[in-house]
Amino acid sequence: MKNREAQLKAFGRLLDIMDDLREKCPWDRKQTLQSLRQLTIEETYELGDAILDNDLEEVKKELGDILLHIVFYAKIGSEKNAFDIADVANAICEKLITRHPHIYGDVKAENEEEVKKNWEKIKLKEGNKNVLQGVPKSLPALVKATRIQEKVAGVGFDWENPEEVFEKVQEELAEFQEEITAENTLAMEAEFGDVLFSLINYARFLKINPENALEQTNKKFIKRFTYIETKAKELNKSITTLSVAEMNAFWEEAKNKQ
Repeated sequence: MKNREAQLKAFGRLLDIMDDLREKCPWDRKQTLQSLRQLTIEETYELGDAILDNDLEEVKKELGDILLHIVFYAKIGSEKNAFDIADVANAICEKLITRHPHIYGDVKAENEEEVKKNWEKIKLKEGNKNVLQGVPKSLPALVKATRIQEKVAGVGFDWENPEEVFEKVQEELAEFQEEITAENTLAMEAEFGDVLFSLINYARFLKINPENALEQTNKKFIKRFTYIETKAKELNKSITTLSVAEMNAFWEEAKNKQ
């Protein structure tokens, strides 16, 4: 691993390159905070994929792409005389120091849960009008539900133990089933949302990341279904002509190969 001097030199090199690109490249000159936004979101998802795949070489590359975007935004900010990369770095340094009084102050925090509770109290003191203010509106619903539950738990609004949460899951499932029986479509959707929300809460108590868990299942399903398509091609058949029994047989083969 590089020493601090080499790390700073590499970061300085990136800043110099960003200056050159912003001055000389037609595409880079044209970019704005708004035009980069969607690209940044895509890069973040690509980093997430690399992390789930545990592909450290790809993680390194994707981190570089995101770092480029951070430097790019800071460069645009400096051109507007609003902020530069030093302001960005100093702001996060100050935030980290403020939110870690158990490291840089005299507050005691013996475990992760105490640290989280301290964070929520500090955020309210910093000017957040309410506990859920920091949850982005545009977050995917599953991630948003996770963050909502973590934040309210941070101020003490939580269940006592996993057993209570599982009872809530069962209660929501029963209510969902009632609406299915009544064939009430709108109520079914509402109750299904409650089921998902309670399951996400249960996952939190079990220390399971629901987003990662679901994405792993997505990847597993894709791999197994792709195997079925491959077997169909080997038989010179279209997958649409396979019987359910044939597809299930290939599905079991795919499971056994994993």
